[in-house]
Amino acid sequence: MKKKQWQGWGPGEQAEQHYLVEPRALAGGGDVRHVSEFLRASGWRDKSKKDGPLLIESPDRAVRVAYNPYILPGGWTIHGRAGGATGEWSAHLGQQTPVEIVAGLTDALTRPRPAHAPNVWAPLQEQNWHTRFEGQDYMATSPDGTAWMQYRQGIDGSAMWWTGAQDKQGNGWTANFTPNTPMLLVQAFSTELADPNPLMRPRGCVPHSTQIRTWSVSVKPSQLSAWQQARITAARAATWARNARPRTTARPYTPAGAARTRR
Repeated sequence: MKKKQWQGWGPGEQAEQHYLVEPRALAGGGDVRHVSEFLRASGWRDKSKKDGPLLIESPDRAVRVAYNPYILPGGWTIHGRAGGATGEWSAHLGQQTPVEIVAGLTDALTRPRPAHAPNVWAPLQEQNWHTRFEGQDYMATSPDGTAWMQYRQGIDGSAMWWTGAQDKQGNGWTANFTPNTPMLLVQAFSTELADPNPLMRPRGCVPHSTQIRTWSVSVKPSQLSAWQQARITAARAATWARNARPRTTARPYTPAGAARTRR
């Protein structure tokens, strides 16, 4: 196990041990608030019942994001109405899907539709994933072989996106998306899945696997809070910008700023 020490914080605050984990697809589920707090800051409504599973609804009530750890196999369900001929769509992601990868999809739900046509495979190919046809299916596999993404077509004509990660001991997760899931959302997911950067997990929350690599890091609570707050601030700023309307008369200028911290 390798060790790193982050420098630059002042005295008086006790650092806590965390670990950077790669490959990110095998880093474990993580803190669901990484997903939920961003959606709340983006104006989504929390419909969760007390002591029950997480349920958040979009402002237009067209999409619901749920997380239920109390059932088997448990995990994430995202359900939406695409409109037009495509109708309803859904995505189901296992409980051990890293929240940072889940957020690739859920964060994209809060953003305007991009002008360019989405390409699910492009982020994977840019990170040297091996793409190929397997019969009628098209598949991409990570360089280390632990993660995959596949467009599967059944004999009966059914189709779906199927993805996941697994180590040699069988630990991991799978996820699937109905074929009419908006492509921009599937691409946003594949972008996070292919990201080569490690993910951080607190001590005691690192999966036991022979196929992960870890680096020990010392992190102060104020630094963790700053990272979390930067993400929430960015969501609120983007929401405000989308909802702002041009005014016919100018209002006094009020300076505002938000510091963004990245690790």
